[in-house]
Amino acid sequence: MAGKITVVGLGAGDMDQLTIGVYKQLKQAKEVFMRTQDHPLTVELMQEIPSLTFFDEVYEKHDQFDSVYQEITETLFSEARDKDIVYAVPGHPFVAEKTVQMLLAQQKERGIQVHVAGGQSFLDATFNALQIDPIEGLQFVDAGNLQADDLKLTQHVLICQVYDQMTASNVKLTLMEKLPDDYEVFIVTAAGSSQEQMKAVPLFELDRDLTINNLTSVYVPPIQDEKLLYQQFDTFRKVIRTLRGPGGCPWDQKQTNESLKPYLIEECYELLEAIDEEDPDHIVEELGDVLLQVLLHAQIGEDDGYFSIDDVIQHVTEKMIRRHPHVFGDTNVTQASDVVANWEEIKEKEKQERPASILQSIPATLPALTKAYKLQKKAAKVGFDWTEIEDIWKKYEEEKQEFLVEVAKNVNEDTTKQMKDEFGDLLFVLVNIGRFYQLEPETALSSANTKFIRRFQHIERKAKDMGRSLEDMTLEEMDDLWNDAKRIERGNHA
Repeated sequence: MAGKITVVGLGAGDMDQLTIGVYKQLKQAKEVFMRTQDHPLTVELMQEIPSLTFFDEVYEKHDQFDSVYQEITETLFSEARDKDIVYAVPGHPFVAEKTVQMLLAQQKERGIQVHVAGGQSFLDATFNALQIDPIEGLQFVDAGNLQADDLKLTQHVLICQVYDQMTASNVKLTLMEKLPDDYEVFIVTAAGSSQEQMKAVPLFELDRDLTINNLTSVYVPPIQDEKLLYQQFDTFRKVIRTLRGPGGCPWDQKQTNESLKPYLIEECYELLEAIDEEDPDHIVEELGDVLLQVLLHAQIGEDDGYFSIDDVIQHVTEKMIRRHPHVFGDTNVTQASDVVANWEEIKEKEKQERPASILQSIPATLPALTKAYKLQKKAAKVGFDWTEIEDIWKKYEEEKQEFLVEVAKNVNEDTTKQMKDEFGDLLFVLVNIGRFYQLEPETALSSANTKFIRRFQHIERKAKDMGRSLEDMTLEEMDDLWNDAKRIERGNHA
């Protein structure tokens, strides 16, 4: 007949933290297993319990905690095949005890009952030492699983399992992603025992404390300075809600998705300019302005009851996971072209019905150069494309001659329209040439615009230095200054 495993908690300190019920279980047990000998009660228990087995040697055998917990679990089930045993863990069995969870998960499969008798958690002693009330909001996390993005820094944060200085160093580096280096945190060791220690330290000194051991936790007080929360997405979302809400900004309150369209386009172009400048600070600023537009559009959707930023994030997250089966699924790819092919195939499957034209998915409001580029790419996917660059250049010469023919005619309303049409054809072929060389026309022209501004402003500055006005200068003089700007850009001042 199979036995039973009774799990008891030893509390975090001395005998005063051991409940009477747990003490009776330990005294009456024929065989007791303790997860670790490193506990304040060990010496006293060894004097009172004749059969006491520890698992410390299992920790020394493995490099990973998961392997340790698996072996302990296997040993306990094996020992309980034909007898009742008691398994004693530090603190409370349901607080940071992975082996207990593994025992409970496998008890039906093993045919061995697991009963948890309880105990006093180290959390009680820690709350007492820190004098905090968890009702204000508490996040309790394992140091080994700590992620900066998961932290709720407006609440009390208690990080357990800070075993050693290396673990403390990892905790420090993770917290520094969200907090200033000198933010005050607390090192709490052996809470509730006669060896209890609590020390306040600046964050950057967290891993310098030599007293850190397996009974150590780190406490991070809630942030009181609102400026420290400015980097959190939820804070930004609240700001936008406030601007759009009662008592907010009259301008923001009256905006619609339609009225914001020009600003979104403008901010995107300013971001492109910052990217061209290769200025990280400017890129950060312009990315923020684009994000502002996204949040405003989403908040309008939420105010109107249609959608919220949560819906936007959910939609794009699902799409990214769905369209990257080589990352989140079992699809294998060997090169970037395979990724693109999979992406397009998945996009086609997502469409409930095929559009009347493959060009239908291209937004009508795109800038003309970008739209021409995307139209050509779409057509190229079904084979409607040149294969040799020489053929495109021939087409360019053909369109140029047709344009010159219209230019040579007497200018009137009809010939002006024909000139515009032929000039458009000429530009369309130039987009094709750029696409052949994998050059996006909008960014290329934007770069040319920036270069023109830079060189022309050089002419203006030089003219001012000479006490001249541009209107009084000849074209040849301005052209010399233009060439001077070109030489400066190339690093040749000769």
